[in-house]
Amino acid sequence: MSRPFLLTLDGPAGVGKSTTARALAASLGLACLDTGAMFRILALALGRNGDFPRGREMAEALAGFSFALRGTGAATILLCNGRPAGEEIRTEEAGAMASRLGLIPEVRSFLKTVQRNLGAVFPLVAEGRDMGTAIFPAAPCKLFLDARPEVRALRRQRQLREMGLEEEFDDLLRRIRERDEEDRNRPLAPLRPAPDAVLVDTSDLNPEEVLALCVRAARRAGRPG
Repeated sequence: MSRPFLLTLDGPAGVGKSTTARALAASLGLACLDTGAMFRILALALGRNGDFPRGREMAEALAGFSFALRGTGAATILLCNGRPAGEEIRTEEAGAMASRLGLIPEVRSFLKTVQRNLGAVFPLVAEGRDMGTAIFPAAPCKLFLDARPEVRALRRQRQLREMGLEEEFDDLLRRIRERDEEDRNRPLAPLRPAPDAVLVDTSDLNPEEVLALCVRAARRAGRPG
């Protein structure tokens, strides 16, 4: 029995993964798995004054969460305990908390199992930071998006403004560089391209150009669309 088609889309914060993943999933007729949202949901639910439970307490807390997907393409909805996440997970604070949560082995192990179970059922565009290396290393198509930090900070500033939030460019740039340092040098599943990933520098490309490159890579890997 053949497994569902899997396409992994990794890259650092602010590179445009979410936008590209949803557009790519729509173009290819796949569901879109936003794994960063999973970490953000758990971070907001489990964070206690910026701290998280550990050991057995964390394992017991994680047992109370379940994730599911509904729909495909840009209309894909990630459900946690039957409910879709709200815009509160998209704040800078939630992102920073999610990054810290990702350093906890019990959390990564729990979500690894959840994500692999979803990938065994749904044809997916799986978006994150270690999809092609740690979660789905056998995926037939792996993409790694990157862009200069200054470009990513500007994009993030525009995204936040669309949400009615205002952040200083210099603050965003500093946080992006700090997040890069954490993600690339963490001992557990560090951010890096898979050896067979297609690298796409989005710094000087518009979303349509990025999408076209990704669709071509998916077709070469055997996915029609």
